[in-house]
Amino acid sequence: MATNTSYMQIPQTLFASIDMGTSSFKLLIIRAYPNGKFLTIDTLKQPVILGRDLSSSCSISTQSQARSVESLLMFRDIIQSHNISRDHTRAVATAAVRAAENKDEFVECVREKVGFEVDVLTGEQEAKFVYMGVLQFLPVFDRLVLSVDIGGGSTEFVIGKRGKVVFCESVNLGHVSLSEKFGTCSGNFEEVLKMREYVRMVILEFGLVEKVKESGFEVAVGSSGTIRAIEKAVVSGYDRDFVDNVGDFGGCKRDWRLSRGELKGIVERLCCGGDGEVERVRRERFFKRRSEFIVAGAVLLDEIFELLGIEEMEVSGYGLGEGVVADSLAKVFDGYDLNANARWRSVVRLAMRFNNKKRVKAGAQCASIAKDIFEGLRKCDKLYNNQVKLIASFEDKDLEYLEAACLLHNIGHFTSKKGYHKQSCHIIMNGDHLYGYSTDEIKLIALLTRFHRKKFPRSHHAFLEEFPEQKFRVLCAIVRLSVILQQNDCVNLRGVDFFHSYEGFKLVIKEARDQPYLPGSSQPTLDNIEAELEKELEHFKKIFKQELLVVGSSSSSNDRKDKFTCERDADHL
Repeated sequence: MATNTSYMQIPQTLFASIDMGTSSFKLLIIRAYPNGKFLTIDTLKQPVILGRDLSSSCSISTQSQARSVESLLMFRDIIQSHNISRDHTRAVATAAVRAAENKDEFVECVREKVGFEVDVLTGEQEAKFVYMGVLQFLPVFDRLVLSVDIGGGSTEFVIGKRGKVVFCESVNLGHVSLSEKFGTCSGNFEEVLKMREYVRMVILEFGLVEKVKESGFEVAVGSSGTIRAIEKAVVSGYDRDFVDNVGDFGGCKRDWRLSRGELKGIVERLCCGGDGEVERVRRERFFKRRSEFIVAGAVLLDEIFELLGIEEMEVSGYGLGEGVVADSLAKVFDGYDLNANARWRSVVRLAMRFNNKKRVKAGAQCASIAKDIFEGLRKCDKLYNNQVKLIASFEDKDLEYLEAACLLHNIGHFTSKKGYHKQSCHIIMNGDHLYGYSTDEIKLIALLTRFHRKKFPRSHHAFLEEFPEQKFRVLCAIVRLSVILQQNDCVNLRGVDFFHSYEGFKLVIKEARDQPYLPGSSQPTLDNIEAELEKELEHFKKIFKQELLVVGSSSSSNDRKDKFTCERDADHL
């Protein structure tokens, strides 16, 4: 940590960023701390595709404005369900809105119908936020970094070091605008050639090659969804006849990298993959919504590699949205350090390396529940008898281990669903992914993932000889309970409250206010998981010698402040 302030005393809060891009609108909700710790709580992406309007006119159409408002109203409902303040919510617009002749009308429409104040970024501002996002993901703070972010309507180039921007440029080349100008280019050699020539001409006219060479760079980083999709294609073997949907374990040990040769293999497959219809279906199955624009994005990236002399590019899971949040943090928290908590970022990278977005979100929700339980136990330590006084010995780092285990508990799904908890443990122990943690710390996190399901660890288990057994069992009980609550969707989750009195413990689920459910889904209840939850409550009772009651907020709002309040009941002991 950057300061001596206790981890438990550092306030955590939710931030929301909305990236109104040329091809899609993206909502990002992050739990952030002033010590640099990020935890992505929720993400949502809507394919608005404003770029299509600008290919035929210079204005955003009425239809696109309607789609935009519809998406933003959905985002607003989700933000409100998390109780995120307006001060912690920021909406930014990029190339399409920036270039539109009616951008003022569009911004006013959003203000009136949705209530968001939209900040239309300049190309330089967009590039700066991309760089700030990269610093929240990769350990490149002390290096001279060239960041490349391919958007739908423009590509941002920024060179920075130690959080300071040395050079930035926004070039009017994007995967949507190029696709609209030259078609999808699938299997059409002449169109691909024309697009390549056009890309080279624009980059050279901007003087980008000379400007980048003048500044120089030590490492190149790609941060956009297009670049991440191409890197995933490399890992999954897309350029081969057989595509592994999750990729091979060995490939993921490369830790977010893309070489020039690998990129060329993907470009060749996309452009010259054989039978047009067969390849189109294959491309759509792999790249999904991005398939319409992936050829243009890959060719553009290939030309950038060639012109700027890039041999290898590191790939960031964070970009503009996270950079906007980092900028907000710097304004909210004095002395916010862009380089803080590097080892936590390695946990996030590992979770995102092996998990899809759905499982990353599940791990984050699990970590949120575990944190609330842990902090509730810490507040109640003065009520414990000698048998459970152990909680008072919990340190701040124990919470970090707990959150890391929750975030990583499901990465074993990467190989198979059966026995995935053992695979999660194996990946953490043997993958050399976690930086800044000691061997014992890595083993502790790995074992917590190993025992998050199936058999509860027995007393004097051989695996646990190196750790205080009772403390491990307490952490394990918290992880298991958190996973059960999250896995079964029993909560439209906004967190939990944890209380204690002479009668026992009580966990109150806080349901997200007005959170929309998916069409056709039924409202989840605790009854759905009664059998599984009962087993974990028995483990909890054996450890703490008292019962734990789990209830929904709707059934307990009237009595939660009476008998189940630590501070109040402490006076009776």
